[in-house]
Amino acid sequence: MNYLQQNIDITELSNFKTKAIAKYYFEVHSRQDIYKIYEIVKFAKNENLKVLFIWWWTNLLFAFDEFNWVVIKNCLKWWSYNDETKILESYTNEKIWDISESLEKEYGQDIWHRFIWLPWSIGWAVFGNAWCFWLETEGNFMDAEVVDLSTWEIKILNKTNANFTYRNSIFKETERYFIIKVRFDLSKMVEKYHSDVDNLDFRNNKQPKWQSCWSFFKNPSKELSAWLAIQEVWLKWYHYNSAYFSELHANFLMSEWKNSNWRDLIYLIDLAKSKVKDKYWIEMEPEVRIIN
Repeated sequence: MNYLQQNIDITELSNFKTKAIAKYYFEVHSRQDIYKIYEIVKFAKNENLKVLFIWWWTNLLFAFDEFNWVVIKNCLKWWSYNDETKILESYTNEKIWDISESLEKEYGQDIWHRFIWLPWSIGWAVFGNAWCFWLETEGNFMDAEVVDLSTWEIKILNKTNANFTYRNSIFKETERYFIIKVRFDLSKMVEKYHSDVDNLDFRNNKQPKWQSCWSFFKNPSKELSAWLAIQEVWLKWYHYNSAYFSELHANFLMSEWKNSNWRDLIYLIDLAKSKVKDKYWIEMEPEVRIIN
């Protein structure tokens, strides 16, 4: 299988920048490449290897030294917006940040204003039902063109099929589907709860930059946010070697530039879960995917 690369450095595919090597690696750049996935998955099964599908900035923590799996990166890019029907169609490696800005500048379409400066791909936004100040991806989701990895059929899944819940979807629950393209109906604002927060000011002045995957834990409830729970157990600005929780936003788990170590990050994750459970009797769930 000569199109499979071996022993590829995938450190940059996680914003934590923890050093990681993939045993096998493949990038999907065209619809023709999609048909190679069947052979790759069959090869992985024969070699007893798992397969990881990713996009640009996929909100991952690589918690390993060498990844003895097959990593397939979805690099499909192109999007269009119909100003009459208000339907956005996009391949899944497009950046939701770029699309949101372009919609405002070129079409005066500001329904996705809160997604500006949200550093995720369309694929990850759908996969993890990304949100920003109570605006969730599922609100405008229409359907997705996918490859069903169990039958090798190309299908269209609608919103009911997608089974969206808080920070979750059928794509994240089963990883049965390779998402090719998504359509959104942007004819109206669909919020879970109303918010008047200036997201650009918030991101610029109240959230840290640098090596982080943004909010790390899911909010335990509407009444108790993850950042408050972490702050209340005195972990805000807490350092452990190369890892720490931000002084600006306690739910931002950070790693030091050029010194990132996944073991330090995992230690702080476990510490936060333990302390919050002792205080509130709740289990903190990561929003970020931990790959180990």
